[in-house]
Amino acid sequence: MPSLLSSSSTFTLCCSLSKKFILSPEAITFFFTRKAVSYFGTKTTMSANLQSHAFAGNPLRSKTPKSTDPLSPPLAFETLKTQLLGNTHPLSSLNFKVLPFRKGRPLASSSSTDDDLGPKWHLGLISLDDCKGLFSGSGVELSGDSMVYLGSRSEEDLVYWAIDVSGEDSLVTDFFNKQFCFVELRTLMVATDWADERAMSDLAVAGHAKALLEWHNISRHCGYCGEKTITMESRSQKQCSNESCKRKIYPRVDPVVIMLVIDRENDRVLLGRQSRFVPRMWSCLAGFIEPGESLEEAVRRETWEETAIEVGEVTYHSSQPWPVGPSSMPCQLMVGFFAYAKSFEINVDKAELEDAQWHSREDVQKALMCAEYNKAQRTAAAKVEHMCKGVEKGQNPSSDFNIESGELAPMFFPGPFAIAHHLITSWANQGSQLKQLPNSSASNL
Repeated sequence: MPSLLSSSSTFTLCCSLSKKFILSPEAITFFFTRKAVSYFGTKTTMSANLQSHAFAGNPLRSKTPKSTDPLSPPLAFETLKTQLLGNTHPLSSLNFKVLPFRKGRPLASSSSTDDDLGPKWHLGLISLDDCKGLFSGSGVELSGDSMVYLGSRSEEDLVYWAIDVSGEDSLVTDFFNKQFCFVELRTLMVATDWADERAMSDLAVAGHAKALLEWHNISRHCGYCGEKTITMESRSQKQCSNESCKRKIYPRVDPVVIMLVIDRENDRVLLGRQSRFVPRMWSCLAGFIEPGESLEEAVRRETWEETAIEVGEVTYHSSQPWPVGPSSMPCQLMVGFFAYAKSFEINVDKAELEDAQWHSREDVQKALMCAEYNKAQRTAAAKVEHMCKGVEKGQNPSSDFNIESGELAPMFFPGPFAIAHHLITSWANQGSQLKQLPNSSASNL
């Protein structure tokens, strides 16, 4: 939503309309897409894609090939092993692309554009033949066991794989000579232009790949007997090598509830600050789901534990894969809710939060209008370009979130890459009509 929020006239019009009329979800979506930007004549370089969050919408996972399909994991794996040995195969017409990772960072490149949109980053996907040449003189084992299946594009007979090359430092220089570099996924996340479908797709592929590779790294041994695990041909399943155990292990997903707590009058929201946040940044409350607990129960418990606020009604908004957490949790799933408070007095648990406060809709709207998410995106994109060219800037892209005309805003929120941003902006821009929207519609915003 940053493209509209940077324009006070458009934002004011949207707010005034929401007060006079009950806007349908389709109408609300219209105001926060490129169509609205074009209609109002506002120039933008980054629009919020409301169809999917960052890291969702992976084009390689839209359809799962049947086991008899040459692009399916088992058959593609057999073809891969054959091609690695240099032998012919009935399915040798298949093409393979490999995405190297180093210490959780995907390989990326950057290219400049002829317009004023700034540089764009791309995943460093390499053909299998190029991988053979690059890895031949290194200590990286290029084998079926080291490759992780990511998915396929049937229209191009392409199969995508990921490989971890963290143990070979010499490859960094080899890739750098070709203007590739390994970039933190968080940096790529901020550098992604939401209006660029290819960049959004690349981000989703990279997030999925990182989650799988991290899972492979932390599941090398059976959690029951301690013996080594072996990767099954599906590539997303492992099995204990101990004949008396043979436990099956699947990729791990850690569900997290993230909630925007709204007061009784629906004109204020409860936002929190963690000590790790950059100055003046506020966000939604969040917490992990405990065993034997429903999502709604987790929302109420976490809110009470962190702020002593009692929550009643809980309504679902949307969910987002989040593969940029700690490596011990390869892929979190953020499940977003609106939670309606039954109490007002805050008592912050300092072990969980640095602070928590109620913020009015007016203050939230002002903070959104001041935030320059476009500038943050361009700063991060320029950083990726400089890294690929060997000139890394040390500036934190988040420092550009809350600057307008050289003046610091009193607060700001995570950018459009985070589900917290969409929870906050949905509430701020829908006003008093938020609670009247059906839950099924709210989940599409």
